Amino acid sequence: MSINLKAITSVLGYQQITTLTAATALTVPIRDVNGLSCQPAIAIITPETQGVRWRDDGVAPTSSVGMPLAAGVTLQYDGDITKIRFIEQSASAKLNITYYA
Repeated sequence: MSINLKAITSVLGYQQITTLTAATALTVPIRDVNGLSCQPAIAIITPETQGVRWRDDGVAPTSSVGMPLAAGVTLQYDGDITKIRFIEQSASAKLNITYYA
């Protein structure tokens, strides 16, 4: 899948999550690189090493329930970034996330 970021004006930060044994939320930045208040509109999320599951409906995912996202596949998420949660399907999963406004 090709990601279209033409509407993106600013990168707001990067995060890597290395502990996904329990349902984990993202640490959403509240300031841009210049220190100004911001609210990310899109998160680009890619699991590394192992697949993960995610939910954004207020219920925590489990290793067998939730939307699967395979290692190396990118999710372009533009919903409420504060509500999405991830959990590993197998041990040692990592997530790489970049936030954009």
